[in-house]
Amino acid sequence: MSHLTTERGTPDVPPGPPRAHERRERLVEVVVPVHNEERVLEASVRRLHAYLDGSFPYPFRITIADNASTDATWWVAERMTAELRHVRAVRLERKGRGRALRHVWGASDADVVAYMDVDLSTDLDAFLPLVAPLISGHSDLAIGSRLTRGAAVVRGPRREVISRCYNLLLRTALAARFTDAQCGFKAARTEIAQALLPRVEDQEWFFDTELLLLAERNGLRIHEVPVDWVDDPDSRVDVWRTARDDLRGMARVARRMASGGFAAPVRRRPAAPDAAAGAGLPAGLPAGMARQLPAFAVIGAVSTAAQLVLFVLLRLVMGPLAANALSLVVTAVGNTAANRRFTFGVRGPGGALRHQLQGGLAFLLGLALSSGGLAALHAAAPGAPRAVEVAALVAANAAATLARFLLMRVWIFRPRAAEAARTEGDETGEMA
Repeated sequence: MSHLTTERGTPDVPPGPPRAHERRERLVEVVVPVHNEERVLEASVRRLHAYLDGSFPYPFRITIADNASTDATWWVAERMTAELRHVRAVRLERKGRGRALRHVWGASDADVVAYMDVDLSTDLDAFLPLVAPLISGHSDLAIGSRLTRGAAVVRGPRREVISRCYNLLLRTALAARFTDAQCGFKAARTEIAQALLPRVEDQEWFFDTELLLLAERNGLRIHEVPVDWVDDPDSRVDVWRTARDDLRGMARVARRMASGGFAAPVRRRPAAPDAAAGAGLPAGLPAGMARQLPAFAVIGAVSTAAQLVLFVLLRLVMGPLAANALSLVVTAVGNTAANRRFTFGVRGPGGALRHQLQGGLAFLLGLALSSGGLAALHAAAPGAPRAVEVAALVAANAAATLARFLLMRVWIFRPRAAEAARTEGDETGEMA
């Protein structure tokens, strides 16, 4: 657990008795989490302060949350608190955006808490539309979205593809209904945030996603605002490490959802009948399947996305059947290893080769179905467009998914085989 080491700043409410209209106004606290941002912090905070002071119609407070910076970030933050009366700063001993938000939001006395990235990539004109439904009580949380109609986004193709694939995984594997989990521009009613925070486990980048999934799972209202967003070319976010941690977080949340451990002590709004029916897993599942299905779905979605990307790339140099076979071989090995570890809980090297060989047979089933589908497509419609090929491949893979899961559950990773593999792995470790 992180601890507050220092806090600077003064209350932002004007001195003297409030006028009648001020008593009805609500305080909004904006958190800016930072780590080693000495170069941009002052300019960004001054810009944000000037904007809110000049055009925002509610009392506000800007809190700089320094996540264990090792450069001059904290010195800059202290100077800002001395010069700008609506600014305060807190310093934490450990890194983690989620850790910083948890600390500040959890102790806030504001009516609405928000945060935005220090680079201010999101147009500040979206801030009032973001918090207004929270102040009025019409929504519980609000997010800026770069992926909804009306948004204008400028960023490189790599980050665009990664962001869209990530949010697509959330919608397909975890039934998320919000469009953009990662935009650094969010807000919540403070009482709602403080009720959810104890149930959010992540302390870093997956914090946002887990908070939104928890809110949605508990029937809370999430308001989305299309934003204008320009990518920061100096961003030091490790995209691949963040993506890996996010996938692990998705698997963990899926297990919590399946086990019924993803509830929070908040008042739920009535869910629509169709949403309630689709929120959980079917009753009466065999033992263990309720935990295994969500993890299998996440891994399967990742494998399918990877296989489609490989297929499209390989089609540049080879025919459709060869590209399909090679892309399946590559992703099948990773799929089997991931399901072995995360879906069926088999650890250690014991039985790994046998599981890969057995997984190869399940791969042959997928290869037969997908290659047969492609062959049928080209026989019926020679010269079909690439988009039609991809759609046929998705349909064939979907047909093979259920069969693959059943083979893994009842044959490859059946309880006795899994236990034998764990025992074998333990014995190997002891001998080493």
